[in-house]
Amino acid sequence: MALTEGLRAHLDELVARHRVVLFMKGTRFSPSCGFSANVVNVLDALLADYHTVDVLADTAIRDGIKEYADWPTIPQLYVKGEFVGGADIVRSLHESGELARLLEVNPAERKAPSITLTEGAARALSEAAGEAQGLVLRLGVSGKFAYDLFFGDAEANDFVSESRGLKVHCDPASARRAEGVTIDYVVGSQGAGFRIDNPNEPAPVAQRAPQQIAAMRAAHEPMAFIDVRTPEEREIAHIEGSRLLDPVFEHELLAADRALPLVFVCHHGVRSLAAAEHFASLGFQKVYNLQGGIDAWSVTVDPSVPRY
Repeated sequence: MALTEGLRAHLDELVARHRVVLFMKGTRFSPSCGFSANVVNVLDALLADYHTVDVLADTAIRDGIKEYADWPTIPQLYVKGEFVGGADIVRSLHESGELARLLEVNPAERKAPSITLTEGAARALSEAAGEAQGLVLRLGVSGKFAYDLFFGDAEANDFVSESRGLKVHCDPASARRAEGVTIDYVVGSQGAGFRIDNPNEPAPVAQRAPQQIAAMRAAHEPMAFIDVRTPEEREIAHIEGSRLLDPVFEHELLAADRALPLVFVCHHGVRSLAAAEHFASLGFQKVYNLQGGIDAWSVTVDPSVPRY
């Protein structure tokens, strides 16, 4: 697909509006390829916030960005409007320290996260530490906020927190996600185990059947009904009251109250789920994905909406 003047203007606007933009497959919290995941891990180790664009959600952007940068692969990183490179270049710049300079980040200013161990957790971990001689307690927090609490080797770039006399090691990316974490040890009917509460963890996306979304609309519940398909798809079929997620609408949403309920729709519910997860990661508290997309809406709610 050729890079049209309209698409070029859209890409110009994206890279100009955000200081750091990563065009990738998937989203920051749900990468869809290993190369994109690797760049996300590098950026997460250095930055608390940056903008990502899922090229899988828009064929025009996926093809056009390659011509725009004269670079044949995804992901692509832009900093202050300038193209930096793909996965290999980003990794090389990170290893040399040049990427931190480009991002205007001083790694020496980074601080270890505040991590709290309850009395029960500290007791259980102290007992386990006796059998882990030479190893350190590590907390890993993935981009999807999956947790790994274990004893392993210390790493040179670890951030080390301390609570109740115990040290907790985190890699740089996990350290950013672990600020304010509380680790507890609970005993219940199904056994005992550790529970991790993290204030940074995004609200889960709620899947809703078309009939449920229709009922919310019928009850006039406040919401933003967001269509994440392409303009060409929307010309074929759309749900009345929904709005295409273009740059103007995205800007409005990012300025909105995080308590505003968001409902996302695409063709079959896959692209909309990725978009919903992205907005949940930005702090929106009530985020819904229309299961089955506009196709299911046509079948179960409004047959006047064309299927394609």
